Amino acid sequence: MNPIFVAFSVAILVGLLGGSLTDTGIWYQSLIKPWWQPPDWAFGPAWTVIFALAAMSAIHAWRGAHSRAQRDWVIGIFAANGFFNLLWSMLFFTVQRPDWALLEVPLLWLSVLVGIVVFWRSARTATYYLMPYLLWVSFAAYLNWTVVRLNAPFS
Repeated sequence: MNPIFVAFSVAILVGLLGGSLTDTGIWYQSLIKPWWQPPDWAFGPAWTVIFALAAMSAIHAWRGAHSRAQRDWVIGIFAANGFFNLLWSMLFFTVQRPDWALLEVPLLWLSVLVGIVVFWRSARTATYYLMPYLLWVSFAAYLNWTVVRLNAPFS
């Protein structure tokens, strides 16, 4: 199968699933948020760019893999990242537990960092495509922490 088609299809699927888990209704609107949080409309375009860059990273990592085992690592790293991305959205928005999402966010962050570290030798370009994702998740983690601090306790 064509790695470009697969990478972008999976990125779109994860984005759509994550979007379906994201409810910005009454509960979310009632949260106290920091003054520096981007406007709600900015998150969709930001995640679209992040997922497009992640797909590009996956393509370069796949092409840089020299064996079946290395390609399996590429698949595993991106699968783990997709899982942790969706889990964060579910915990924060669906379960309405930003505190639990905050506990999970280091796993999401590490899943991006692992890709950067693992792909550095065989597909350096793949790591560059992941850098904005790592920065975005770092920002989102701080935002998540701030929301928890401003709104705790959750039940």
